[in-house]
Amino acid sequence: MIKYAYGLDDKENVLDFYPELNIYSELYGVTPKDLGLYALVDNKIAGALWCRQLCKEHGASGFIDENTPVLSMSIFPEFREKKVGTTMMEQFLLEASTCYEQISIALLSDSTAILFYEKFGFEIVEGSHKKSKIHKREILIMLKKLDKKELVRPSDGYDPRRWMD
Repeated sequence: MIKYAYGLDDKENVLDFYPELNIYSELYGVTPKDLGLYALVDNKIAGALWCRQLCKEHGASGFIDENTPVLSMSIFPEFREKKVGTTMMEQFLLEASTCYEQISIALLSDSTAILFYEKFGFEIVEGSHKKSKIHKREILIMLKKLDKKELVRPSDGYDPRRWMD
């Protein structure tokens, strides 16, 4: 999933060439600071969305502060442009709002994905432009403020299948 999240679709063994990306997957899920979900289409994984609270020392491109998790999103090429990302993001923001006050993401400054994130209320952080360690091109950070919500349990009408259809 990492190679698709970071636009390295044509690369193999991504973590061998870009070990700095290990911070997004290494020991993922062993701490309650990690949150993620994946989408299934016809019983195949179509994509994933995940975030991690990281330290400044990790050097994450989308780092704001230690209380703001950094978001990653990955859609397999054959499922792009089919609303999988939109459906995942809608569900993810519901779940993230029970855990965090805000989330961030780093994007290439010329990425068409900026419009996607703006649609969900992400805003470009002023002065966040810098050079990507991976792409050697300019990136920017976007930030989404979340409205804190209570955790919704299945008995409250939550249907986890809604976003997976």
